[in-house]
Amino acid sequence: MKVRKFLFVLPLLFIGVFAHAAGYRAALVADMDTGRVLISENANDINYPASLTKIMTLYLTFDALEHGRLHLDDYLIVSQSAANASPVKLGLTAGSKIRVEDAISALAVHSANDVARVLAENLKGGKEGTFASLMTRVAREIGLSKTNFENSSGLPDDDQLSTARDIALLSMAVYKHFPQYWKYFGQKTWVYNGKTYTNGNRLLGTYPGCDGMKTGFTNKSKYSLVATARQNGHRLISVVLGAEDKDIRANVSTNMLNRGFELVGKNTPTITKQTSVAKIADKKTVAPVSSPIVQKYATDAKKYGGVGVQFGAFSSVESANSMIGRIKNSLGVDAHIESTGNGLYRVRVSGLTESDAQNLRNRASANGIDCFVFH
Repeated sequence: MKVRKFLFVLPLLFIGVFAHAAGYRAALVADMDTGRVLISENANDINYPASLTKIMTLYLTFDALEHGRLHLDDYLIVSQSAANASPVKLGLTAGSKIRVEDAISALAVHSANDVARVLAENLKGGKEGTFASLMTRVAREIGLSKTNFENSSGLPDDDQLSTARDIALLSMAVYKHFPQYWKYFGQKTWVYNGKTYTNGNRLLGTYPGCDGMKTGFTNKSKYSLVATARQNGHRLISVVLGAEDKDIRANVSTNMLNRGFELVGKNTPTITKQTSVAKIADKKTVAPVSSPIVQKYATDAKKYGGVGVQFGAFSSVESANSMIGRIKNSLGVDAHIESTGNGLYRVRVSGLTESDAQNLRNRASANGIDCFVFH
């Protein structure tokens, strides 16, 4: 589904963005543990995400791994469409296979467009467009208010849009929801079929405490970088969009992180160049583990038992309750919330027999509600 409404505001937004005197369009640095924005420059302005798109593709891949729909040692089939993807790519041939763990590294390190399409097609019925619709829906669920996806890779599309704020939220959601897979973003190199691929994130190995995350580039987007680092008990994330070259994106990210670590322990207001920029912390979409809201809605999953159907995993109670209402109205079924303990809220109907669970899944699918059966 194309979010055409973004296109009407692009001309006004880009007037200021392209005229940015420092050689980049937008930047942000935030505390990953609290969500507090420390410095914000044009962070709500619409930009092209380019290969930062692959952060969402990997988010959905990690979700599939967590719920058993994929395993690291599974093999994915390469379609002709995936083989035909534009560079940068691994050069996979149609009909060949790639292991899921290698696919993850191919995106995190080499930003391979053919592999992004392989993941999309294998995760969502062989259609990248269907996967892109899922990407956009999940983006809304985790609080990305100005993001729209049309493909899984970030290859040029005028309707593939995001902001520095949204990309920061997405990156923090990966960190909060799937910490066991965070290591893939910190690989400096990756070897596949005898060839060594080098991560384009220059801060890995050069900036103290840097452990991720992702680079991006297209002719329209220019050079972008998400970088994360941990120092003195604080973990920060910087997002730089639309830099004129690789040097600028690395230097701006370094400067943003340096300034962020100077500010993170102080009770200072957000430094911003736009009064309209919203703080990440205000959305409460990536709640700390110790947040009272987690305790209030925590559920003992063991008391339900049996087979069940999951209707999504949300990073806010409000989104989870909205889905519960939709399930009740469409299916006449009472669902409940289960907290994962890391800021994620699963909407589930539990305690079913296998046949009842399959029937509920089929009815939900017929009503346009995405779900899966768990055991």
